[in-house]
Amino acid sequence: MSRILYTKTHEYLREEGSAWFLGITDHAQEALGDITFVELPEAGAEFSAGDELATVESVKAVAGVMAPVSLRIIEVNSSLEDAPEVINSDAQGSGWMAKVEVMDPAQLDSLMDQAAYDAMDK
Repeated sequence: MSRILYTKTHEYLREEGSAWFLGITDHAQEALGDITFVELPEAGAEFSAGDELATVESVKAVAGVMAPVSLRIIEVNSSLEDAPEVINSDAQGSGWMAKVEVMDPAQLDSLMDQAAYDAMDK
């Protein structure tokens, strides 16, 4: 089973084996409404915790996607460029935005588990 960690700003990191996948939470996609465009970072780019690394546009708003921890982009989900609506149907699965390398694993301790995220006043 994969481990998923969350931020207060509604991003997630999903661990699968030695890989981490980043995206926005199901709650975030619901709040945004129908997603119409996603601007993804480039592979190889590095971001510090709190940096904006992607943009999601919906019929309601434009939202920045922040790096939950310091990370390097390994791969982006380029299928979202043609089908950004996948985020609406499967935000925390096939709607992932980037496969990342966590630069400082100790920063993961600052993120929330599922129970803490669910208990958060959204």
